[in-house]
Amino acid sequence: MTSQSKRPTSVSLDLVGRTYGPATYEVAAVKLREFAQATGASNPIYFEREVAQREGYRDVVATPTFAVVPAQAAEAAYISDPASGIDFTRVVHADESFTHIRPIVAGDVLSTTVEVTNLVDRGPLTLVTTTARIHDADDDLVCVVTSTLAVRGQ
Repeated sequence: MTSQSKRPTSVSLDLVGRTYGPATYEVAAVKLREFAQATGASNPIYFEREVAQREGYRDVVATPTFAVVPAQAAEAAYISDPASGIDFTRVVHADESFTHIRPIVAGDVLSTTVEVTNLVDRGPLTLVTTTARIHDADDDLVCVVTSTLAVRGQ
């Protein structure tokens, strides 16, 4: 029996530092409105262009947690990489944090790169931490999303 087969999961611990992407995401006002509605947001800047513009924004504004959408789109490249060893049916979301540099608004074209920043075995789980860096079309940093997934063992 190899040391890999004794571990609680088959997640590869050798990918810390590996990056995936960039993945491009075009922000549509309709998606921002749907996300805001689904999360129970009520501020009109999330729904009405005119209100957002009166508040100084170019268009409808994303709720703070909307950044998870482009982040997860980019993270999917890592999760689906056979080298990761991740069986997504065994994944539970453990933690997420957002560091916003500026709000995401409708019309943004975002480019997201994901880095595998930590992999740790914890009993029957492997904790997988990724950092997604989201940039706009001018290559300015918009948001950093740090996510930890718990991958259950067999």
